[in-house]
Amino acid sequence: MLFDAPQQELHPSKVRRYIITAVVAVILAFVFLWFWPGNLRYYKEKDTVRLFLNEVSAGNMQRAYQIWKPSASYSFKDFLDDWGPNGYYGPVRSYHVEREVRRGGGSNGLDVIVEVSPDKPFPFDGSAAEQNKTKEIDLFVRFSDKSLSFPPPAL
Repeated sequence: MLFDAPQQELHPSKVRRYIITAVVAVILAFVFLWFWPGNLRYYKEKDTVRLFLNEVSAGNMQRAYQIWKPSASYSFKDFLDDWGPNGYYGPVRSYHVEREVRRGGGSNGLDVIVEVSPDKPFPFDGSAAEQNKTKEIDLFVRFSDKSLSFPPPAL
């Protein structure tokens, strides 16, 4: 008897209101996720940078060089001079992706700003000496093939 309540019909205007509300909620959720910091908009580009830095920090320099997808003018020796254990940015044992920056003017890629550290784990709240060893690097990820490079000069 308690669960035998009469079935109520929904008025067509209420059904339409529920559908419109659901569609608007889905659109708002998508827009929020698209523009929210740490968003999904440049997930593939940031994932390429993470994959590259994971290989560098693991010491898999040959694999990291493949992920970089270098031009003919950037030899493996040049790569090691930059990223190797004794290179300009090395040794890289941990990293933190700071942010991404989209260049204006129809740019064909994305700047991903990362901090690298010779210490493991990354010194988020470490001493001043550990913080001073971190280096901020701007990496450019091309949209078409997810190749990495240092950013082109600003126009």
